[in-house]
Amino acid sequence: MSDILQVRNIRKTFPGVVALDDVSFSVARGEIHTLLGENGAGKSTLMNVLTGLYHPDRGEILIGGERIHFTSPRDSLACGIGMVHQHFMLVPAHSVFENILLALDNVPNFFNRNVYKKKIQALLNEFDLDLDLDMPVWKLSIGAQQWIELIKLLMRDCELLILDEPTAVLTPQEADRLFSVLARLKGQGKSIIFISHKMREVMEISDRVTILKKGRSINTLSRGNFDESKLASLMIGQDKIPEWQKNLQMSDEIVLDIQNLSVRNDRGLADLDSFNLQLKKGEILGIAGVAGNGQKALAEVLTGLKNTSQGQIVAKGEDITNSNARYSYIAGIAHIPEDRKSIGIAPDMSVDENLIMKSFKSGSFRNWIFQNKRAIHRNAVEKIEQFAIKTGPDGTPVRYLSGGNIQKVIIARELSEHPTVLVALYPTRGLDIGSAEYVHKVIADGADKGMSTILIAEDLDELLKLSDRIAVMFRGKLIGYVDPRKTTREEIGLMMSGETPGGTS
Repeated sequence: MSDILQVRNIRKTFPGVVALDDVSFSVARGEIHTLLGENGAGKSTLMNVLTGLYHPDRGEILIGGERIHFTSPRDSLACGIGMVHQHFMLVPAHSVFENILLALDNVPNFFNRNVYKKKIQALLNEFDLDLDLDMPVWKLSIGAQQWIELIKLLMRDCELLILDEPTAVLTPQEADRLFSVLARLKGQGKSIIFISHKMREVMEISDRVTILKKGRSINTLSRGNFDESKLASLMIGQDKIPEWQKNLQMSDEIVLDIQNLSVRNDRGLADLDSFNLQLKKGEILGIAGVAGNGQKALAEVLTGLKNTSQGQIVAKGEDITNSNARYSYIAGIAHIPEDRKSIGIAPDMSVDENLIMKSFKSGSFRNWIFQNKRAIHRNAVEKIEQFAIKTGPDGTPVRYLSGGNIQKVIIARELSEHPTVLVALYPTRGLDIGSAEYVHKVIADGADKGMSTILIAEDLDELLKLSDRIAVMFRGKLIGYVDPRKTTREEIGLMMSGETPGGTS
């Protein structure tokens, strides 16, 4: 089987950082090739090199045996390389048809819409995709938007498709459908680079797996020569994965009671619609649902970042409906936000400063009207050791840390005041195995000490492993609760699509 892509000895550096160091791998025609690696291993940098966003300092890229030099993303697309990013490149106000058209080259100023529509519809029919070409993108589910991104690349006849964490926003049924489409594309001779942290998916779909660690390509293994434990050990190396044990004891005391909560977004639509939820003391309550079904609004309402239009939130007997973020924190509700870099941290401030952002007014960190630098630094040293945060030199802006370590800074800050309730919104999104298990350990240890957690996650395996109960959301409503020990991924997936436990939708 011939190679469509060969990457040889690629090196890429940034000031003070070697992002890629002698990386080599190849992708065969008609192959699904998975890239695995911890945060900071170099996967994103390597993909940016392949898509023409970065220029390597050294090494070469061969397409079909011919050495290629990309000067821009346009060059990469012209060579048949296309990427579906985690954050979609769509114009929400435009229709599906208009978004696909925007991705095409050489569309004349005056063109026959029906001709292009027939071409796109033929492609949709080939893969049994149900997309209304005239529908505005903002009205579509996240899963449907991902299909648009894939169709854009297929309309350009891309031969090598790069998919970055494509199942993060899909139900199990949608993920299975994606895998069947990828198998058909593979059968047509298309090649796919698949990036995922979910070992079950990697085992299911991969023909070969290349492991990256600290900017280097460690090994490439073919199907039959790897299993989950072998891949994990190659990824982690000598790093120890934190161990934790789930607490099976749960109190009946209600610490958070949400009644008939409704929240409207900027377009006047309901993000939450007569939503009810109860959280018990020491409970880890998982929230399952396809992204965009009200999870973010729930987290923002509970943490004082958004107001309700109706309903009530009672925390330990106190009404905190429509309180602000500061009051919610004082009331004992901590928050791990969805977007850790733009919301969770002050990127240009140091780790020391980020760790006291919610308690800087405390007398512990003040000397009359001035900040007590020594106390702030002592606090940082203590938290860095306690939460195993890997930082640079003193004073380094927090934005230079890896995603996993930024998440640890946020967790250390949020838990420093011993909250009653932790609202964790996608806390392990994009994290490697070691960092994700560390987050799980913190949540499980908190439950042992009586902290209650609302865990909003995309990965059903994560929810099934960690949660005491799982509440399923669909279009801003609570569909029902399930016991993770007595239910399956498929049953939860159906509920995520709107089917109630009784079988109606």
